[in-house]
Amino acid sequence: MRKSPKTKVVAFKVEEELAEFLNKLPNKSAFIRKAIADQMKIACPLCNGSGAVSRGVHDHFGPLLKQFNARNCDSCGTVTPLPSDAGELTPHDRDRLEQFFHGGPLYCDPCYEKAPTCNSCGWHVAADSVAEHQRQLHDH
Repeated sequence: MRKSPKTKVVAFKVEEELAEFLNKLPNKSAFIRKAIADQMKIACPLCNGSGAVSRGVHDHFGPLLKQFNARNCDSCGTVTPLPSDAGELTPHDRDRLEQFFHGGPLYCDPCYEKAPTCNSCGWHVAADSVAEHQRQLHDH
């Protein structure tokens, strides 16, 4: 099947950190197209993508979200805290946790540092998961 040609250019402003990240990618356009497509597929299960919930839903699920604000590292199993908002991240943690927020693996800091970087998307992927990562995200 032939891909349709891309004929329209879209521009938008981003923070300096995001621009630096995007400029390091081998194919910035493909990465952005995939990120947008992925985002369009996933709606929040609580608000169904609206961005707001009723007071009852808020009161019911709020304590659960606070209770489950950590997850085990996908590599070593270390309990890794999850901030509720990407704005809470320090610059050091931003890249490591953003890949999880965008559907990638979650690693503790030591595992993230030793995991090789994917040449296609820039995510850090544990050596034993590279083939699966490539198949799921980059082979179409």
